[in-house]
Amino acid sequence: QVHLVESGGGSVQAGGSLRLSCAASGRTFSSYGMGWFRQVEDKEFEFVASITSGGVTNYLDSVKGRFTVSRNNAKKTVYLKMNNLKTEDTAVYYCAGNWDGLGSMRVEEYNYWGQGTQVTVSS
Repeated sequence: QVHLVESGGGSVQAGGSLRLSCAASGRTFSSYGMGWFRQVEDKEFEFVASITSGGVTNYLDSVKGRFTVSRNNAKKTVYLKMNNLKTEDTAVYYCAGNWDGLGSMRVEEYNYWGQGTQVTVSS
């Protein structure tokens, strides 16, 4: 079983930055594909970014150039650095992992999920 724990959320003004972290348990973290999703209230999950086991990244178009996903396999942690935050980035952010090592954009292709961390961007 793999547990994912997010941290680093908070409140920030538009234009500001935050770095989310997702710490994983388990011995095979390096083989997992990792993704970041977000959810606003009861709306559907929205893909934000992903990184494969090999380090290939993918991003939602609206965050390209502002967000950076990275991973540190030695620390079993994946990060989401968010710069130039906008009010529309406000959401609960979740990290997710899949044992296939893929950087999927699809919720159903992830096997493990964290509990989420709130990001609030004010104008």
